[in-house]
Amino acid sequence: MRTWSLSGVFIGYMGYYLVRNNITLSTPFIQNQLNLSKSDIGTITGSMLIAYGISKGAMSVISDKAGPKKYMALGLILCALVNVLLGFSNSFYAYVGFVIALGVFQGMGVGPSFITLANWYPKKERGIYTAVWNISHNIGGGIVAPIVSLSGFALAALLGVSMANFNETYWHMNHFYTPAACAVIISLYALYAVKGNPKNEGLVDITEINEMRGIKTEEIKAIETPNLSSFEIFYHYVLKNKNAWYVAWMDTFVYMVRFGLISWLPIYLLETKGFNKEQIGIAFWLFEWAAIPSTLLAGYISDKIFKGYRMPPAIGAMVIIFFMIIGYFTSNNLYMVIFFAAMAGCLVYIPQFLASMQTMEVVPAFAVGSCVGLHGFMSYVVGASLGTKA
Repeated sequence: MRTWSLSGVFIGYMGYYLVRNNITLSTPFIQNQLNLSKSDIGTITGSMLIAYGISKGAMSVISDKAGPKKYMALGLILCALVNVLLGFSNSFYAYVGFVIALGVFQGMGVGPSFITLANWYPKKERGIYTAVWNISHNIGGGIVAPIVSLSGFALAALLGVSMANFNETYWHMNHFYTPAACAVIISLYALYAVKGNPKNEGLVDITEINEMRGIKTEEIKAIETPNLSSFEIFYHYVLKNKNAWYVAWMDTFVYMVRFGLISWLPIYLLETKGFNKEQIGIAFWLFEWAAIPSTLLAGYISDKIFKGYRMPPAIGAMVIIFFMIIGYFTSNNLYMVIFFAAMAGCLVYIPQFLASMQTMEVVPAFAVGSCVGLHGFMSYVVGASLGTKA
């Protein structure tokens, strides 16, 4: 049953990135359509990230009291609807308004995922299984480019137009409508696969499993869910928790680097490095997918070698990222630029993933959504917005 739940939040969260990273891929087309400046594009992408950061805070707090599968599925459907509306947009302010709405609904994805993982996997197994879940957004973000490209070829053939004409007139169909359709289908799977907590399903509670495996109750803060409101849980178990703040500030820096790279990657490679759109798609794909093996390895190492201590491999990755970024900006060779972009993606997701892991382990299970909320607010509203404006 926990495998079904893991697959549900894995594929569900992957779906959120299909209807999110497509916005970044569409920025060259939006810029060309409306003759926008780089500052305007930064406003569009930055607005979505700020809205997402605020929403991730609020929506994750609410998710502590909501059913994970319905909450996740509803968010996917709403994101798909906004993507359809984006396809009809023809003004700068319409794009800004719709991406803000998209950012709000995107905040409904991560809370149910973390709650499901915290409910179904004991601490000593959580590293590798959370690593498996974490690569869902790399896969989702990575397959956007192939989905957009392949559906573009198919739709152009169906309409009987050349790719040049399609990219000029009909680009919104494969950039917005195709990901939206995928998200709706994925929402149905999430409704089917994701389960409630083990106790509600008639199984042994995760607290009892932790205790049977020798993890002290006070260590994991495994106490019964108190009769408190969402705000009271957030205030008492998150805002007053210094460890929650340490994790949030570290992730703020990581998100600044991550989004500073990925948000500007298409336009930067097009205008500064002279890449064509196909080469940009390859670089974008590698940035996301190179993180898959590194994330899985980081989860295994933090469980088996560092015995649940998540920060040593995270700090090591952050140091190496600095040198990869220097190579990315200074190299003019096509293959070296793609290599450095892939290595940056490979490394930047390690501290992001491990910080997320730490988020689940510094608060009780009933406050995980609230802690994810603080983490999300800081990383997106502060970190990601600074990165997109850099």
